[in-house]
Amino acid sequence: MTANDLSNFTTLGVGGPAAKIIHAKTEAELISAVKAADDSKTPLLILGGGSNVLISDSGFAGTVVRVETTGNSFEIDACSGGTLTVSAGADWDEFVAFTIEKGLANLESLSGIPGTVGGSPIQNIGAYGHEVSEVIARVRTYDRKLQEVKTFTASECKFGYRSSIFKAELNRYVILDVTFQLRIGEASLPIGYAELANALGVEIGARVAITKVRSAVLKLRSAKGMLINEGINSAGSFFMNPILDKGAAEKLPSDAPRWPMPDGKVKTSAAWLMEHAGVSKGDQLAGAQISPKHVLALSNSGDATAKDLIELAKSAQEKVRAKFGITLQSEVQLVGLSL
Repeated sequence: MTANDLSNFTTLGVGGPAAKIIHAKTEAELISAVKAADDSKTPLLILGGGSNVLISDSGFAGTVVRVETTGNSFEIDACSGGTLTVSAGADWDEFVAFTIEKGLANLESLSGIPGTVGGSPIQNIGAYGHEVSEVIARVRTYDRKLQEVKTFTASECKFGYRSSIFKAELNRYVILDVTFQLRIGEASLPIGYAELANALGVEIGARVAITKVRSAVLKLRSAKGMLINEGINSAGSFFMNPILDKGAAEKLPSDAPRWPMPDGKVKTSAAWLMEHAGVSKGDQLAGAQISPKHVLALSNSGDATAKDLIELAKSAQEKVRAKFGITLQSEVQLVGLSL
């Protein structure tokens, strides 16, 4: 293993070497590195926490820029709440812990999600009934096409389920910082997810102390093997929950989970589909494994290659397609690989 092996910088612990790695500690270094690669027409990969990416064993034949910018500014006002601008390279969960420490609510259910603040709007990260788009005020980016800094308001980000303009145009915008608008208060947002309500011992719709919600969410994520700092080599949820039109949703078995969407479509559970299509916790293919704790988490049991992991993902995808006629889509960014 060499210093340029990308396995050093991903939570899955796989990925071959990069031709060049730049560690951008400041915004100026980040923009400069991206501009230099673009000007020389060098292939470029922007890497944050490496928690939502699977990189091929052949690595990346270009420049990898690792976003390591940190720092934040914040104002807390009794009327307007807390406005926080946070650098893209900041650790997401450390930021969530910081907001709760300051008595700011609305991020508690997003505790324990691995990755960086800069990655949060790209995926529109979400958990337990809430998404980060609910609290984002604006996102400041470097536009690689126009070679200038561009700021997006929340409405301009085109947020959807695990999607945004930054994901739709993945190679155009480099996130520099994100501004959040949070509420002052010790009570959480209404609990809208049955699993979390059960863990807290409350009814759906109840409000609970934000510290208790954070604690419960971290315990739930730990039980599923979704906390990276516990030595789990995974990328979290590998597949997205499918969103189906009404006709397709009606074809599902009666006991399949269904969550109505605002546009009339229906979201169902990728984990439920996998388990009912014959994918089991602990299934292994060479060094790749379906997590023993949660079927959605594909993990590196110690000596997996990217090829092992993608083949295991393909196997799970094919079982679901054969059983239900639904093709699961990867939530994880694939580099040099495809399903």
